[in-house]
Amino acid sequence: MGWVTFAAVFGVFFLTHSIPVRPAIRARLVAMLGPRGFTLAYSALSIGMLAWLIVAAGRAPFFYLWGQTFWQMHIVLAGMALICVILSLSIGRPNPFSFGGTHNDRFDPVHPGIVRLTRHPLLLAMALWSGLHLLPNGDLAHVILFGCFAGFALLGMRIIDRRKRRLMGQSLWQSQWDAVRAAPFLPSPASWRAACTRLGLGLGGFAVMIVLHPIVIGVSPLP
Repeated sequence: MGWVTFAAVFGVFFLTHSIPVRPAIRARLVAMLGPRGFTLAYSALSIGMLAWLIVAAGRAPFFYLWGQTFWQMHIVLAGMALICVILSLSIGRPNPFSFGGTHNDRFDPVHPGIVRLTRHPLLLAMALWSGLHLLPNGDLAHVILFGCFAGFALLGMRIIDRRKRRLMGQSLWQSQWDAVRAAPFLPSPASWRAACTRLGLGLGGFAVMIVLHPIVIGVSPLP
């Protein structure tokens, strides 16, 4: 697989992520599939395209930039544990400021959860995942892959902020965000039981990732 094929897969990846979420197209798809069906279909498409792109990066011509060291793997493991916790605290939670939130009308700025730390927890997780995987993957194809993902996630935060301000209205967006910032930096959860359950699911997901990584990706994440 050459660079042209790798670039083509990259292009298809970004098209399949950008076109379905355009307001007019998203509205039609939601009308056809329902909100939950759209979320499931878009998630499945994203995972499938990500897997295809990772395979394409692995088959691209190898151009060595830097080597892998022992300390890099420890940093990646610690960071991935944090990422799994961020995802477990974010998925399926109300978040009117970013994508991926559900039941946003139930969002309580007094108990904003992880939104108090970042408006875009899913994009933050993606940026961290990309940046961490740059460390042990020092060949050109993977540097392009993870570098673009990190930039895409960081740029996406600004794009979604503008979109949400437009959709919600600047005054409502600002008043909601001011209320969130007025909460303690580490707010107590509305339900400790639910918070502990999500934390446990995040750590459990991290353990599953370690087990499945050599099977799915073909490389063990352990040093």
